[in-house]
Amino acid sequence: MQFIIWLIVGGVAGWLAGVIMRGYGFGLFGNIIVGIVGAFIAGLLLPMVGIVIGGGILGQILNAVIGAVILLFIIGLIRR
Repeated sequence: MQFIIWLIVGGVAGWLAGVIMRGYGFGLFGNIIVGIVGAFIAGLLLPMVGIVIGGGILGQILNAVIGAVILLFIIGLIRR
């Protein structure tokens, strides 16, 4: 069940990050990967700077979106 939640959170977060970053989406499968990796990045970086977002599924999605936007920004810099 946890794996399905990861996929849903990753998909939503990747899609939202693609919308926010305009033009940096990677399709459904790519967005899920970007969302999951983004959630991992946010899980590491946000507590280091003292940002703690509430729990629950909405908090997980928000964390993953922040991390996915950071990841897409870095990918955009590398592509140029």
